[in-house]
Amino acid sequence: MKAEGIDIVSFGAGEPDFNTPEPVCDAAIEAIRAGFTKYTPTAGIPSLRQAISAKLERENRLRYTPDQIVVTCGAKQAIYNALQVLIDPDDEVILISPFWMTYAEQVRLAGGVPVIVQTHHKAGFIPDYEDLREAITTKTKAILVNSPSNPTGAVLPRATLKEIAGLSVRFGLWIVADEIYEHLIYDGLRHISIASLGAEVLGRTVTINGCSKSYAMTGWRIGYAAAPLEVAKAMSNLQDQVTSNATSFAQWGAVAAMNLDPSVIETMRSEFQARRDLIYDLLTAIPYVSMAKPQGAFYALPDISAYIGNELKSDSDLASYLLERAKVAVVPGSVFHGPGHIRLSYAISRKDIVKGVARIAEALSQRMA
Repeated sequence: MKAEGIDIVSFGAGEPDFNTPEPVCDAAIEAIRAGFTKYTPTAGIPSLRQAISAKLERENRLRYTPDQIVVTCGAKQAIYNALQVLIDPDDEVILISPFWMTYAEQVRLAGGVPVIVQTHHKAGFIPDYEDLREAITTKTKAILVNSPSNPTGAVLPRATLKEIAGLSVRFGLWIVADEIYEHLIYDGLRHISIASLGAEVLGRTVTINGCSKSYAMTGWRIGYAAAPLEVAKAMSNLQDQVTSNATSFAQWGAVAAMNLDPSVIETMRSEFQARRDLIYDLLTAIPYVSMAKPQGAFYALPDISAYIGNELKSDSDLASYLLERAKVAVVPGSVFHGPGHIRLSYAISRKDIVKGVARIAEALSQRMA
């Protein structure tokens, strides 16, 4: 539709609309000009693994040695590697829904079985302890935690993280902690890495992170995992047979990212918070739309179930309706195991947020006319 010249407001993109910070670009360009364009060790160049180790101790209170860190082609590969080495056929992995759809598919690719623990926007998408406990069986091998969350924007409080950590230790479960949105957090909240809650849980956690979201480096494809040594070695061995190293000069850019002045990240974070406030106010002003206020990441997940019915039988149908009628692109909540919702990324300009939500409001009002 865009190719045909149609004015589409897209809330679909899950990536920052900021340029990659200049110090990161400069470091990669310098590496290219210095001829750093060859293979590197599969797990990453020593300088980057050391920089990640220092970052994790400085910012997350996590002590991982460089040989416990594996640099990957994006955080998605880090999660894939972790599940491949931890999960055997028929093992169960607990997922807290709504969740990034890749999690379930990667569990299945490892031969595992996703077990869904549902959350609700009225509870801020925070999982209930009893629901988590009841989901554990003799086949449960791991629980995947994503905070801040895509698609909900939920930030798990310390109390909930302690409950999950306790279940991990009690039942011998692995935790795969996706922390890719850690710096994009609002209202004075602080990110807590679940592995920082004690030595026992540290020994059962694979901490996943990367450069894509906090540093506006989605196309650079630099992620990483920090894990107990035997797990890190297994993940590196697996990656050696799949992709080998992440791009050599991009790794030098990542070294610069790990050492960026915090003000660079704060500029992006504060703008996302302002956009969060704007889109929340606009969406909740629409009749019959309700939602939890996102506390992190850059996604809104409003409940639009009141507008589903008759010829629009699902959130997917409603998303198609909004594209055709309002010229607005959103992602159906059912993609994330969150039926009755739509996901809107507010990694777009404030002007487009205002224009796009106004179009949505008008199209939905016609549903009730």
